[in-house]
Amino acid sequence: MQVRAATDEDISAIATLRRALWPSPEIDHPAEIGRLIRHPGGDMTMFVASAASGAIVGFAEASIRHDYVNGCGTSPVAFLEGIFVEPASRRTGAARALTAAVEAWGAARGCRELASDADLENTTSHAMHAALGFEETERVVCFRKDLAGPATPMTSR
Repeated sequence: MQVRAATDEDISAIATLRRALWPSPEIDHPAEIGRLIRHPGGDMTMFVASAASGAIVGFAEASIRHDYVNGCGTSPVAFLEGIFVEPASRRTGAARALTAAVEAWGAARGCRELASDADLENTTSHAMHAALGFEETERVVCFRKDLAGPATPMTSR
């Protein structure tokens, strides 16, 4: 398994994998990938894993977060924004190699911690994180409120 920084030539292959991880039709995957890989040295990066054939079988996106990161005690923190390996290439060391690349990238930028998250129901991701040496720090339920929607009158007592 080979891991390297993503390039423009990888955009189409990464977009296919990224759609499998984040299938929302509102996401312009090629444009987002292009922004990530065309700004090397910044606070975002992307790595790809390729098989012996040269085919890209996985990717990892990471950022440097300077604000508070749940469960962490230092700042800045390297954050694994997304990682995906195609099902046929899982259990080959691809996720481990991608994570190692992110770890080295974060450490080179002064980070002492690598954090990540996963949806509560994504137990496959939980198991992968545990196998890669992550420890669960907390579980969170997020909320939102639409401030632009119809107003509801307040009643006073």
